[in-house]
Order: sequence, then structure tokens, then C-alpha cells
Amino acid sequence: MGSATREALAQSVAALDAVAGSVDLSSAASLLDAGHILGDSAQLRTLIADPAESAETKKQVLGRVFGGHVDSTVASLLETVAGARWSSADDLLAAVEELGIRAAAIASGDAQIESELFQFGQVVTRNAELELALSSKLGAPERKADVVTTLLSGKASEATVIIVSRLIQQPRGRRIGKLLRGAAAVVADQRGRIVATVTSAGSLGNAQLDRLRERLSSTYGRDVTFNLVVDPTLVGGMRIQAGDDVIDASVSSRLSDLKLKLAG
Repeated sequence: MGSATREALAQSVAALDAVAGSVDLSSAASLLDAGHILGDSAQLRTLIADPAESAETKKQVLGRVFGGHVDSTVASLLETVAGARWSSADDLLAAVEELGIRAAAIASGDAQIESELFQFGQVVTRNAELELALSSKLGAPERKADVVTTLLSGKASEATVIIVSRLIQQPRGRRIGKLLRGAAAVVADQRGRIVATVTSAGSLGNAQLDRLRERLSSTYGRDVTFNLVVDPTLVGGMRIQAGDDVIDASVSSRLSDLKLKLAG
């Protein structure tokens, strides 16, 4: 991420936080849909991201494309994004998508979106037929959204359904598992938390999780929410991934290291 994009994204997130009181789930859906439209038109997103274009020109273009389809809050946020300086048009597209996910987090109250996104990602990656159906470039995006809605209806929050059904239509080269993990990380960040995926050989007790949460919270300076995965092939110990950080303290990892040392 270039420095221009970091500054523009921070500015856009601050604008969202400033209007948080008027953000609802329809705002989240509108932002994600706007991202879909921008993603489908290289010409449109290039124009909106072009620093040489005037703010007034961009505002007029946004009005022609989105006018009557979004409320004043979403329109204002799109204008903020358009007025910022981005390192690339693709960064602008990613930012609109992120704002949609953050808006869903704001509007959803205490819904366990991070956990629901992770669990659905696990279901998809364990079902090759489902993953193919949702990731194939041949299927109609709307049909994929219908499949997601059917699968999650009554089993996940409305916010999760909105996020997954929109993202699945425009993965932008990301595999579904990575797509949903990224969305969960954005939700957690909006709520002042960090997501840690803990993979262990067996189930962990509450006392273990409390100690781990305390240690990770101290390390990252934030509350921690866990995604728990049981993988008997680890033999013992655990592997922890928090953002880009990976801590592998599993027995299988130590055995692999030992084999490499013996082979050397």
C-alpha cells in the first residue's frame, strides 16, 4: 500500500466514523454495490481516481452514476473517496469495499460477524464443489449471491449475508478463504479488535484461551477475538496467526525443524 493510499484510506475511514450515527445496513449494501459498479468499469474508477480531474467533475460523474440509488450519507462518503489522492485506481476500489464492510460492522451491533465470516470460509474451503461454484468465472455473479443468501439465511446475521453476497460477486483475484479472512480483519479493526486464528491439535480450555487472550492483547495493544481450528496433524502445541504474524509452536513444526537439522 503506497503512502498516498494509506493517507487517503485513513481520511475515508475518518469520514465514515464521523457519520456513524446515520449508517445502517442499507448504507453498507450501497457502498459494496458501488464498489461492484466501480470494479466493472475500469474507465469509471480510473476517472474517479485521477488526481488531475477536478472535484466538481468527479462529483458530477458520481451523481450521474449513483444519483437516486444511494442516500446522502453514502453519496457524501463516495465524494470523500473521490476527493482523496490514491496510489492507484485499484486502491480506490478496495477502499470503497472496505468502507462497505466497516459500515456493516458499525450497523450490526454485537453480531458476531468475524466468527460467521470465518466459519463460512471454512465450510467453503472444505467443500470443493461449493468452492468451485462460488469461485468459477463462468457463473453469473447474481446467481452466486443467491447461493450465499440461501446457505446463510437464518444461520448468520444480516450483516454477514450482505458482506459475503457482495464480495463473492467480485473477488478481484482472491480465493474465498482469503477474501473472507480479510473482511473479518476489517470488521475486527472497526471494532477496535484484532482477529487471531488459533490452530491446535485438540480443543483448548477456557483457562488456556484466557491466558492466550491476555498475552496477545498485551502484545498488540487491542482486544483479541479468536477463530479456533482443531487439526490433529499438529500432534501438540498450537499455531497462531494474527494479521501477518504467524507463531508456530506446534509439535509437528518442531519435528520438521529437527528433521531438517538432522538432514543437514
